[in-house]
Amino acid sequence: QVQLVQSGGGLVQPGGSLRLSCAVSGFTFGSVTMGWYRQAPGKQRELVANIIGDDTTNYADSVKGRFTISRDNANNKVNLQMNSLKPEDTAAYYCHLDFRFWGQGTQVTVSS
Repeated sequence: QVQLVQSGGGLVQPGGSLRLSCAVSGFTFGSVTMGWYRQAPGKQRELVANIIGDDTTNYADSVKGRFTISRDNANNKVNLQMNSLKPEDTAAYYCHLDFRFWGQGTQVTVSS
């Protein structure tokens, strides 16, 4: 019943920007935590950012100052704006709902 559908991602040059979006259906928004994780080949999945309600956020140290997580409650979406991208940001990105439901993943590749 709960479905998370991701969009965005792709190929971008270092220093560029991308915006990821995750649309949620079958779940009532509120103060539940939503967020993003990423995983590069051969590495463990790591936290990128989480948001609780509309205002409380946390970020991995590696993305602080460059990434911004936000919620669009009117459209039942959680977004991740990624600026000043680095090759080290290359990974598959996954959105989550309450750490229980997950999107299908989308590839972000940062390369010159």
